[in-house]
Amino acid sequence: MKARNFKEAVTVLVLVLSYLLIFFARVIDISLATIRMIMVVRGKRMQAALIGFVEALVFVVAIGRVLNHMDDPINILMFALGFATGNYVGMWVEEKMALGNIIVQAITPSHYQDLTEQLREEGFGVTIVQGYGIKGTNNLVNITLQRKRMNKLMRIIDEYDKEIFVTVTDARAIRGGYFSASKRK
Repeated sequence: MKARNFKEAVTVLVLVLSYLLIFFARVIDISLATIRMIMVVRGKRMQAALIGFVEALVFVVAIGRVLNHMDDPINILMFALGFATGNYVGMWVEEKMALGNIIVQAITPSHYQDLTEQLREEGFGVTIVQGYGIKGTNNLVNITLQRKRMNKLMRIIDEYDKEIFVTVTDARAIRGGYFSASKRK
């Protein structure tokens, strides 16, 4: 009787481990896919290729497990849950990595000197362009920075004026100009 219970317990354990393997393989696979796509967009070919290689290996393990046991709907459920979770985890990891550079454009009315002075004191390179909007003259404040400094920049802008219109775009490459990684002392 004990041998039968032990065998059943082992069978259940193997089944649960199989489900977890599918789930976590898919989480890893999709997280890597997210990071790989960011590397592709940023022009980092070698990193994208290496990540893609590992991603493909992990995917084959997960899909092989599901296809060999299509009669078990929990396998399919774990595959789908791993996919969804992998998207979330991949985006979270990418956000924490804060790779690359961005260009922030802040449109502010005529009183911008205090803002640009404070930004420059914090080590940000700033260029001002005058423009004309529906309400008259505005100033386009261009700031190019490393993405990991975005929160600091936004705190400064919000402290100055929460109503400033701000856009953020990725910068694939930067060449020349003033570009500081951190405040100069």
